[in-house]
Amino acid sequence: MIDTAALLTWFDSAERPLPWRRPGTSAWGVLLSEVMSQQTPVARVAPVWEEWMERWPTPADFAAASRAEVLRAWGKLGYPRRALRLWECAQEIGEAPVPSDVAKLLALPGIGEYTARAVACFHYGRNVPVVDTNVRRVYARAVDGQFLQPQPSKKELAQVEELLPAVNGPRFSAALMELGALVCTAKSPKCEECPLRTGCAWQLAGCPQPSEEELTRAKKRIQKFKGTDRQVRGLILDVLRGASGPVPQSSIDVVWPDAAQRSRALASLLNDGLAEQDSQGLFHLPA
Repeated sequence: MIDTAALLTWFDSAERPLPWRRPGTSAWGVLLSEVMSQQTPVARVAPVWEEWMERWPTPADFAAASRAEVLRAWGKLGYPRRALRLWECAQEIGEAPVPSDVAKLLALPGIGEYTARAVACFHYGRNVPVVDTNVRRVYARAVDGQFLQPQPSKKELAQVEELLPAVNGPRFSAALMELGALVCTAKSPKCEECPLRTGCAWQLAGCPQPSEEELTRAKKRIQKFKGTDRQVRGLILDVLRGASGPVPQSSIDVVWPDAAQRSRALASLLNDGLAEQDSQGLFHLPA
């Protein structure tokens, strides 16, 4: 099971000095870090977050930017729709404070269950369960005795909520997430360093390995990048971000040899509002 005292003691010495954990970081800064960090390593996020907070320290500042500025600043963080949804979120917040209530956070554009709970917990100190892939993995091993994390489910919030201590709940949540990121990793967990080792259900069960069928299912859930439409979309966006003005179709055609896939990727960018085509048939970032 989860030894709260052992976990918090470990976290006191192992906590990474991430920039958004600095004292005085605003709710907007925490919200921004959580959105940026989804499916993106924090090492890549940190310098971009620093730049954004200097450039757009409040939601109102960010809302005043153009979508083209936002997409250029997003760079290669991946999943650029997140950038536009953040911009829509900032438009909604305006000069008001970032909400502290989970329900009100969920009402904002582009804010899902994880982000809403993370902001409420890590900035406002609300003792609410926060479940990401790291927490899901730690729970699967320490509580359920399974090496592989299950797919997200409706019951997981209630399960994690049962673990939350009445005191230091938000710090416990951060520690649980940090443990999954640094020690209880997906492929090669560092069990000898784990503060939960003596009570871990997976350890107590003799560290049973997943079956071939379970491994196959897990591999199918891993999203590939090379050769996918996502990669082609990124290459096209690179052209638009780097251009000083609208570009012709020929500038896009050179980025990928498969015409059908290239056309599909471009159409999806237009459909998602990440690119636009003018009356002369030229392509550019949205204004």
